[in-house]
Order: sequence, then C-alpha cells, then structure tokens
Amino acid sequence: MTYTGPDPAKIRTMFASISRRYDRANTVLSGGVHHLWRRKAVRRAGVKAGDRVLDCATGTGDLAIAFRKAVGDAGRVVGTDFVPEMLELARAKAKNIDFEVADVTHLPYDDAVFDVASISFGIRNVNDPRKGIAEMARVVRSGGRVIVLEFGQPPSRAFGALYDWYSRKVLPRLGGVVTGERAAYNYLQTSSERFPCGDDFAALMRESADFASVDYIPLTFGIAYLYRGVKK
Repeated sequence: MTYTGPDPAKIRTMFASISRRYDRANTVLSGGVHHLWRRKAVRRAGVKAGDRVLDCATGTGDLAIAFRKAVGDAGRVVGTDFVPEMLELARAKAKNIDFEVADVTHLPYDDAVFDVASISFGIRNVNDPRKGIAEMARVVRSGGRVIVLEFGQPPSRAFGALYDWYSRKVLPRLGGVVTGERAAYNYLQTSSERFPCGDDFAALMRESADFASVDYIPLTFGIAYLYRGVKK
C-alpha cells in the first residue's frame, strides 16, 4: 500500500502553533478517552520494571509519562519529537524523562537499545511512515515491541456515519475554539479519514520491518487502533 504523509515543515509549524493549548484540546475533543487509550497501549506493550522505552512524536509527553510509571526507577524512558515547543511543555511535566529533539525517520540511537518503541497519534503525520516504523524497529531489541496508537475509521456503518458527522462538522469548529487554530483540526479530520487502518496498516508495518508478528485491536468502536509489532 502506498501512503505519503504531509510536508514535515508544515506539520512542525502547525504543532508549534497549537502547543500551548494542545493538552486542553485533546481532553475536550476526546472527552478524556485518550487517556484510557494510552493506558491500554502501555499494557499492550508488556513493559516491566527496568525496561527501556522510546516514545516517538511524544508531543507533550503523556504516553512517555505513562510508560515511566510502568518501568519504575530502574527503567528509562526517552521521549522524542521534532517540535521543540512541544518538548518544552513535556519537560515541565516530567523531570525524570529524557526529552530530545529527533525525527522518527532519523533516530539518533544505536540498534537494539530499547525494549519498546512507541508512537501515539503521530505516524499519520510522518511523510514516510514506512521509514518511521523501520527506524522504530531498528532501535528495538529482538523480542521487543513496536507500539502504534493511531486514529482510524470505524467499521460499523451506523457508528461510522455518526463519527463522520462529528469529525467533519463538530471537531474542527470545537478545536478551533479551544486553540484558535481551526485549520489544524481540519487537518486532523482529513488525515485520519485517509490514513490506512486495521489490516491495511498492519500490512504496512509488515512491509516496513522484520517482525515476528503484527497484531492490532480497535478502540472505542474503531475511532482509534492499537497496533503491536514484535521484532524477530
């Protein structure tokens, strides 16, 4: 499957512009359910005390913080993003996580140094998602996991129609009110609508790296999907 993501410079500028209001918008637009999705991602990753975790496109650090709680003081969590304004907020929220500026398609880490590499609601913003998945798999050890949490399209026709109405008519307006940047939430709707999900994204993962297995589960009727690739 061929998918080309957006221009990185435009994405960087867009997220910098909404960084200060990003957390509030997420909570308002999802009704807080995004916190439940992230907790499920941590459980699905199977992390334990002492593990090393890399969270890519970490934004303001919510998933990295959830992983930090799971790995404990003996573990290490690194959060990366290519938007410095986002990382400023992340550092203010968590002093015990290493937040570093990096692009998921060019990770500055050696091979096989992490137990888990994750990305939440960021892979659809990557110009070359295959390269991003390949890089995440490269830095994970054999038997380690690549975890992807991303929006998708609900398979139910009835619920899908309701969600489509919300994402087209309500979400951009509400996002614009909260952040002052309606265009960013128009982009959220259109990018989620066209991004491959379910079997299609699982196939993209298999094409991107040498995984022993790739599986996924839909979340909240398919609004989001949680993918897991186990490295050979």
